Amino acid sequence: MKIFFVRHGKDDENYRGGWSSLGLVSEGVEEAKQLGIYLKEKNAKFDIRKIVSSDLHRAKETADILAKELKLMVTTDARLREADNGELAGMRNEEALKKYPGLFWSTLKEDECYPKGESPNQFFVRIKTWFETFLIECKDSEENVLVVTHGGVINVVYHLVKNMEWSNMKKPVPVSNCSVHVLDTVRMEIYEEKAELQ
Repeated sequence: MKIFFVRHGKDDENYRGGWSSLGLVSEGVEEAKQLGIYLKEKNAKFDIRKIVSSDLHRAKETADILAKELKLMVTTDARLREADNGELAGMRNEEALKKYPGLFWSTLKEDECYPKGESPNQFFVRIKTWFETFLIECKDSEENVLVVTHGGVINVVYHLVKNMEWSNMKKPVPVSNCSVHVLDTVRMEIYEEKAELQ
């Protein structure tokens, strides 16, 4: 069984992400449609009971587009959310730079929280706990599982699978919009699948 991790489609880069409730821009909608076509043609045989998505709008919107193309059901899991950036969620970049100058994910100490948000360490522990639990839940499945989430979440998964030390201050693994990252649960190997999107 393989787990296909997909990052959501493109959202508005003029706003801070994190727990933003903003959805996809038109380009992101098209990316998700093309990815749905690619996965359908690939015939990956996804388990209809295990299509899991972050409940944040940009991820759920991506998952719904994929589900429509693949004729699958979507369930949401709030544990798959991106890092909780608290008061900065959905804030315009210019406003964030004025209100919180110099405050970025990479400038936080590991135990330092965003204003009314979570710390990098809390985020890492949340994703690690979800991942370990999810692997146990899926261990008897013979069909592939599709997980739609965020770049930060996929980064943590890479570090866990490859047994690499994780830090918010390190350069992250590149995870582009609507990219596919496949985890082989037998070999415990993860790799990016280069989807040929039109």
